[in-house]
Amino acid sequence: MTDQIPGVNMEDLRLKGFRVHALRASQELPLRRGRRDFYKMGLVNGDLTVQYGGELLELKGTVLFFVNPKVPHSVVSRVNRTSGYACLFTEGFMNSRELHESPLFRAGDNPVITLDSAQATFMDSIFRKMLEVYQEGYPYKSDLIRNCISLVLHEALRIQPPKQAAAFQNGAGRVTHLFLDLLERQFPVERPSEPLRLRNPQEFAEGLSLHVNYLNRAVKSVTGQPTSAHIAARIATEAKALLQHTDWSVADIAYALGFEYPAYFNNYFKRLTGITPNTFRKV
Repeated sequence: MTDQIPGVNMEDLRLKGFRVHALRASQELPLRRGRRDFYKMGLVNGDLTVQYGGELLELKGTVLFFVNPKVPHSVVSRVNRTSGYACLFTEGFMNSRELHESPLFRAGDNPVITLDSAQATFMDSIFRKMLEVYQEGYPYKSDLIRNCISLVLHEALRIQPPKQAAAFQNGAGRVTHLFLDLLERQFPVERPSEPLRLRNPQEFAEGLSLHVNYLNRAVKSVTGQPTSAHIAARIATEAKALLQHTDWSVADIAYALGFEYPAYFNNYFKRLTGITPNTFRKV
């Protein structure tokens, strides 16, 4: 059974836990609007505009592109012929901790890494090896491809270290990292019956066993924005995703995001975006 990604047998992907394929010049990146239950990483050569988590990303030249399955994404346009490779894999196929802790799949970070010619050649060799092994009957292909995926992830971090790396040299940087990690781990919201637990700086400070004033000072000194702004922005991003990609009522979304009454959510959303949830859903 093929489901929404041209040329990809989704049932086979779920059973095996991974798939590797070459991108055809006439085929879009294997991205479709919405959330999925598998991770993706691709080596892409071409000019593409991709919507990822509400932002438009320009992919030009040769790049590595990493996709968090919980972040809505879609191809917006292509300028030139696209080539490269894509590797799709489930959380169960890889070490889930490695995926959850990797900044490459962190929802708020840029998932695109531009490569120079030497880096592109090296990455091309890894993806070609994965494709070759995937098409063979080698009995340990799962282990080999798993190792190749880990190699790509580590080489990508070597090429482009995470933005927070320098900040970890001091206490404020570490506190900020812990806060952002705790914030992100609340998402995505899977069902209205399990609403957000932490929604304000005081609750996050208690969750981190910190005084709220220290948390606020640390986050502001590292990011330039107050703790409350990060929380509001992430809740707004999730609200947009739920409005676009679920059939939940606005009331259900309000309760899922921790609002006691839908009217509070309506006012909150309009203050941040300039339009009401219902209007956003119709756009």
